[in-house]
Amino acid sequence: MSTETTRWWLVRHAPVVGVEGIIYGADDVQCDLSDLTSFQALARRLPGDAEWYTSHLSRAKLTAKTIRDAGLKTPDPIIDERFGEQSFGDWQGSTWDQMRDVNPVVYDKFWEDPVRNRTPNGESFADQIQRVGEAIEHYTAKHAGRDIVCVSHGGTVRAAVSHALNLDPAAGMALTVHTLSVTVMEHVPGGLLRGKGAGWRILNVNRPAREDH
Repeated sequence: MSTETTRWWLVRHAPVVGVEGIIYGADDVQCDLSDLTSFQALARRLPGDAEWYTSHLSRAKLTAKTIRDAGLKTPDPIIDERFGEQSFGDWQGSTWDQMRDVNPVVYDKFWEDPVRNRTPNGESFADQIQRVGEAIEHYTAKHAGRDIVCVSHGGTVRAAVSHALNLDPAAGMALTVHTLSVTVMEHVPGGLLRGKGAGWRILNVNRPAREDH
């Protein structure tokens, strides 16, 4: 990697448990850390000599800790709430059917533009793209030329890629991001075309921790 290029390694947390059919969003829920083979694969792939960040939610922090425990020496991750999952506000902890039954008018209005409309006391995916993008730009400038590992959430990874590629939120929402997958993107300050300006490039999205998956 060029000394000028900043590379982001975006890791989604381990699978959540106990919330089947529930919209948990920014709630702090438990995760399953039993897939040791995947954690060992991540420990081999991810750079230890990097800046490490997580969201404030336990599933992200525990995933980062388990990667370290699997054999990767890293600094203690810095916690930044801007890397948190999208908040669904009052709808968190409910099923979609329950949300519709509580207030069908608000529910139907939300689905007119689900990537830009906010849930009651929550945020939209467009809001998440903005806050994640601000964090990405901040740390890219702070750690220019470095590797940066961020263990966070599916929505956060989609938001980061959407920011980097300037995607419409609806296009960004279409990205698939599995648990314990790795998405890698680079910021090139010299530009991608003829050495002018600056730009982002995506190396891979949703790469499984284990190559046999």
